[in-house]
Order: sequence, then C-alpha cells, then structure tokens
Amino acid sequence: MKESTGNPLLIKSLNHISLVCRSVEESIDFYQNVLGFVPIRRPGSFDFDGAWLFGYGMGIHLLQSEDLESMPKKTEINPKDNHISFQCESMGAVEKKLKEMEISYVRSMVEEGGIHVDQLFFHDPDGFMVEICDCDNLPVIPLAGEMARSCSRLNVQMVQHQQQIRVIQQ
Repeated sequence: MKESTGNPLLIKSLNHISLVCRSVEESIDFYQNVLGFVPIRRPGSFDFDGAWLFGYGMGIHLLQSEDLESMPKKTEINPKDNHISFQCESMGAVEKKLKEMEISYVRSMVEEGGIHVDQLFFHDPDGFMVEICDCDNLPVIPLAGEMARSCSRLNVQMVQHQQQIRVIQQ
C-alpha cells in the first residue's frame, strides 16, 4: 500500500460517536444533565430506538441495545480504557459538581516537560468512560512537519457559540 500523507479521505471533522445503551432515557439524562449535550431531531425513518444529542461541535448517537444480557457491565474506573475526553475551564468546578451529583470518579495527572494536565475519569450509565481534563495546558506538537499548536479557549468559545446558533435555528 502506498504511503499517504495529509488527509487522504478529505475528513473535515468528527461528526458523532455512537453508543449502545441499556436505557436510552437514562443515557439522555446523563449526556444532557451531566455533560451539557442537547437532544436534536433524529430521522424518523429509523426502525430502532435511539436518540441524537449535540454539543461541543460533535454528536452523540444513542442506540438502544437489542440484547441487554450481552452488554458488559464495567464497574472499575480504568483511565486506560476506551474513553472520550472533554476539556474544561475549571477542574475544581468539575470535581465539585461530580461530588454534588454523587458520580464516582478517579483523578489522574499527566506531566510533560514541567506542564501538568489534571484528569477526572468517570462512567456513563453503561460504563463508557468519560474524561474531563485541562488539556489546554499541553501543546499539540506534531511528530513531523508542522509547527506546534495549542487548543485555545477562544476556539472552544467559538465552537460553543456556533452550537448555540445551530440550536436556535432548528
């Protein structure tokens, strides 16, 4: 196979992740009330239960499990498990809110060249791992080619503003 560089599939952005749920209603509650996602219209042509949510420039598509017995139940919070990560503005505020909501979490920290990134890991109702971090502290440095970039709070604010406009227009 020929080596390709850049963007061979011409990908523009992450559109959504799909998660199979024991209870779509419980998962809607979690993603809406804990993480701040907004339910959006889902095509009526689907012949299975589910829900679509949108936030932070991406979608989460919830799919009702057809076989509840086969769904694994994760109880241990393992930061090295599959997860989705969100940047936040205040780790202290996140930790306080998780305590208020009585959501179990594990705290972790990454250090690179004197820069510290704090992380909090917890599960959604089906055991899918969620991470909240202050990853803005760590610059994004490509291994080759381009110059270092950093995820800026300004970019996050611009995306959130665009989300609000989209929700209002619907």
